[in-house]
Amino acid sequence: MFHSNTEQMIAYWTARATPGRAPSRASVQPADFRHLMPQVFVLGREGRGQYPFRLAGGFVGDLHRRDLRGVGALALWSELDRLRLQTALEEVRLRPEPLVAHAEVQTDGASLPMEVLFAPLVAHDGGPDRYLGLYQPLSMVARLMGRPALELSVRRLRRAGAANEEAPRVRLAAIGGRRVA
Repeated sequence: MFHSNTEQMIAYWTARATPGRAPSRASVQPADFRHLMPQVFVLGREGRGQYPFRLAGGFVGDLHRRDLRGVGALALWSELDRLRLQTALEEVRLRPEPLVAHAEVQTDGASLPMEVLFAPLVAHDGGPDRYLGLYQPLSMVARLMGRPALELSVRRLRRAGAANEEAPRVRLAAIGGRRVA
Protein backbone atom coordinates (compact mmCIF):
# COMPACT_ATOMS: atom_id res chain seq x y z
CA MET A 1 0.00 0.00 0.00
CA PHE A 2 1.10 3.49 -0.85
CA HIS A 3 -0.09 6.87 0.42
CA SER A 4 -3.52 7.74 -1.00
CA ASN A 5 -2.05 10.57 -3.14
CA THR A 6 0.53 8.19 -4.62
CA GLU A 7 -2.24 5.64 -5.26
CA GLN A 8 -4.31 8.35 -6.96
CA MET A 9 -1.47 9.24 -9.35
CA ILE A 10 -0.81 5.55 -10.09
CA ALA A 11 -4.51 5.05 -10.86
CA TYR A 12 -4.47 8.15 -13.09
CA TRP A 13 -1.46 6.83 -15.02
CA THR A 14 -2.95 3.33 -15.28
CA ALA A 15 -6.27 4.64 -16.63
CA ARG A 16 -4.42 6.30 -19.52
CA ALA A 17 -1.99 3.46 -20.26
CA THR A 18 -2.63 0.60 -22.66
CA PRO A 19 -1.35 -2.93 -22.00
CA GLY A 20 2.44 -2.94 -22.29
CA ARG A 21 2.59 0.76 -23.19
CA ALA A 22 2.91 3.92 -21.13
CA PRO A 23 0.33 6.68 -21.63
CA SER A 24 1.15 9.52 -24.00
CA ARG A 25 2.24 12.88 -22.67
CA ALA A 26 -0.76 14.43 -24.40
CA SER A 27 -3.16 12.27 -22.36
CA VAL A 28 -1.94 13.80 -19.09
CA GLN A 29 -3.98 16.84 -18.11
CA PRO A 30 -2.64 18.65 -15.02
CA ALA A 31 -6.12 19.99 -14.27
CA ASP A 32 -7.12 16.40 -13.45
CA PHE A 33 -4.86 16.46 -10.38
CA ARG A 34 -4.58 20.18 -9.68
CA HIS A 35 -4.70 19.66 -5.90
CA LEU A 36 -1.43 17.69 -6.17
CA MET A 37 0.38 20.07 -8.55
CA PRO A 38 2.72 21.50 -5.87
CA GLN A 39 4.04 17.95 -5.35
CA VAL A 40 4.21 16.98 -9.04
CA PHE A 41 7.27 17.02 -11.27
CA VAL A 42 8.09 16.00 -14.82
CA LEU A 43 11.49 14.66 -15.83
CA GLY A 44 12.80 14.50 -19.36
CA ARG A 45 15.08 11.77 -20.63
CA GLU A 46 17.99 12.86 -22.79
CA GLY A 47 19.86 9.55 -22.52
CA ARG A 48 20.76 6.88 -19.98
CA GLY A 49 21.21 8.59 -16.65
CA GLN A 50 20.22 12.03 -17.96
CA TYR A 51 16.84 13.03 -16.49
CA PRO A 52 16.54 16.82 -16.28
CA PHE A 53 13.57 18.41 -14.55
CA ARG A 54 11.15 19.89 -17.08
CA LEU A 55 8.66 20.98 -14.43
CA ALA A 56 8.72 21.03 -10.64
CA GLY A 57 5.79 22.00 -8.44
CA GLY A 58 6.18 24.55 -5.66
CA PHE A 59 6.61 21.99 -2.88
CA VAL A 60 9.35 20.17 -4.83
CA GLY A 61 11.28 23.38 -5.47
CA ASP A 62 10.79 24.64 -1.92
CA LEU A 63 12.06 21.38 -0.45
CA HIS A 64 15.32 21.72 -2.40
CA ARG A 65 15.38 25.53 -2.06
CA ARG A 66 16.02 26.13 -5.76
CA ASP A 67 14.56 26.23 -9.23
CA LEU A 68 14.98 22.68 -10.52
CA ARG A 69 14.27 23.28 -14.22
CA GLY A 70 17.13 21.70 -16.16
CA VAL A 71 18.72 20.14 -13.06
CA GLY A 72 19.57 16.45 -13.44
CA ALA A 73 17.28 14.50 -11.12
CA LEU A 74 19.91 11.92 -10.17
CA ALA A 75 22.08 14.68 -8.69
CA LEU A 76 19.49 15.09 -5.91
CA TRP A 77 19.99 11.49 -4.77
CA SER A 78 22.83 10.08 -2.70
CA GLU A 79 25.79 8.97 -4.75
CA LEU A 80 25.28 5.39 -3.59
CA ASP A 81 21.69 5.33 -4.90
CA ARG A 82 22.12 6.97 -8.31
CA LEU A 83 23.00 3.86 -10.32
CA ARG A 84 20.26 1.83 -8.63
CA LEU A 85 17.67 4.49 -9.42
CA GLN A 86 18.95 4.97 -12.98
CA THR A 87 18.69 1.22 -13.60
CA ALA A 88 15.13 1.15 -12.26
CA LEU A 89 14.10 4.16 -14.40
CA GLU A 90 15.49 2.51 -17.51
CA GLU A 91 13.70 -0.75 -16.67
CA VAL A 92 10.31 0.94 -16.37
CA ARG A 93 10.88 2.48 -19.80
CA LEU A 94 11.24 -1.02 -21.27
CA ARG A 95 8.44 -2.49 -19.20
CA PRO A 96 6.20 0.53 -18.58
CA GLU A 97 4.79 0.75 -15.09
CA PRO A 98 4.99 3.22 -12.22
CA LEU A 99 7.97 3.03 -9.89
CA VAL A 100 7.81 4.20 -6.28
CA ALA A 101 10.96 5.00 -4.35
CA HIS A 102 10.52 4.86 -0.60
CA ALA A 103 13.00 7.58 0.22
CA GLU A 104 14.43 9.60 3.06
CA VAL A 105 14.97 13.35 2.66
CA GLN A 106 18.27 14.18 4.35
CA THR A 107 18.93 17.65 5.77
CA ASP A 108 21.60 18.96 8.15
CA GLY A 109 19.20 17.99 10.95
CA ALA A 110 16.01 15.99 10.82
CA SER A 111 15.04 13.70 7.98
CA LEU A 112 11.69 13.07 6.32
CA PRO A 113 10.31 9.81 4.91
CA MET A 114 8.75 10.22 1.50
CA GLU A 115 7.40 8.30 -1.48
CA VAL A 116 8.69 9.48 -4.85
CA LEU A 117 6.68 8.27 -7.83
CA PHE A 118 8.14 7.93 -11.33
CA ALA A 119 5.68 7.00 -14.10
CA PRO A 120 6.93 6.85 -17.71
CA LEU A 121 5.19 8.81 -20.46
CA VAL A 122 5.39 8.25 -24.20
CA ALA A 123 6.18 10.91 -26.81
CA HIS A 124 4.06 11.23 -29.93
CA ASP A 125 6.76 9.32 -31.87
CA GLY A 126 6.44 6.30 -29.61
CA GLY A 127 9.34 6.12 -27.15
CA PRO A 128 9.08 6.89 -23.42
CA ASP A 129 10.92 10.17 -22.98
CA ARG A 130 9.39 11.66 -19.84
CA TYR A 131 8.50 10.64 -16.30
CA LEU A 132 5.52 12.02 -14.44
CA GLY A 133 6.41 12.18 -10.76
CA LEU A 134 5.13 12.97 -7.30
CA TYR A 135 6.83 13.84 -4.01
CA GLN A 136 4.60 12.48 -1.23
CA PRO A 137 5.81 13.17 2.33
CA LEU A 138 4.93 10.41 4.80
CA SER A 139 5.19 12.58 7.92
CA MET A 140 4.91 16.24 8.83
CA VAL A 141 7.17 18.42 6.69
CA ALA A 142 7.39 20.87 9.61
CA ARG A 143 9.82 18.48 11.30
CA LEU A 144 12.47 19.73 8.85
CA MET A 145 12.13 23.16 10.50
CA GLY A 146 12.72 24.95 7.20
CA ARG A 147 15.97 23.16 6.41
CA PRO A 148 16.53 22.42 2.71
CA ALA A 149 16.93 18.88 1.41
CA LEU A 150 20.61 18.08 0.96
CA GLU A 151 19.96 14.75 -0.74
CA LEU A 152 17.46 11.95 -1.07
CA SER A 153 18.29 8.36 -0.25
CA VAL A 154 16.52 5.22 -1.43
CA ARG A 155 15.17 2.93 1.24
CA ARG A 156 13.32 0.66 -1.17
CA LEU A 157 12.17 0.64 -4.80
CA ARG A 158 8.81 -0.89 -5.68
CA ARG A 159 7.10 -1.20 -9.02
CA ALA A 160 3.42 -0.43 -8.85
CA GLY A 161 2.04 -1.88 -12.07
CA ALA A 162 0.47 -5.08 -13.30
CA ALA A 163 3.67 -5.96 -15.18
CA ASN A 164 5.41 -6.38 -11.83
CA GLU A 165 2.83 -8.94 -10.74
CA GLU A 166 3.65 -11.05 -13.80
CA ALA A 167 7.42 -10.90 -13.28
CA PRO A 168 9.12 -14.22 -12.67
CA ARG A 169 9.86 -14.81 -9.04
CA VAL A 170 13.27 -15.86 -7.78
CA ARG A 171 13.16 -19.36 -6.33
CA LEU A 172 15.60 -21.07 -4.04
CA ALA A 173 16.96 -24.38 -5.30
CA ALA A 174 18.95 -26.94 -3.36
CA ILE A 175 20.74 -30.11 -4.35
CA GLY A 176 21.62 -32.50 -1.58
CA GLY A 177 20.81 -29.85 1.01
CA ARG A 178 23.20 -27.34 -0.57
CA ARG A 179 21.76 -24.10 -1.96
CA VAL A 180 22.62 -23.66 -5.64
CA ALA A 181 20.30 -20.90 -6.81
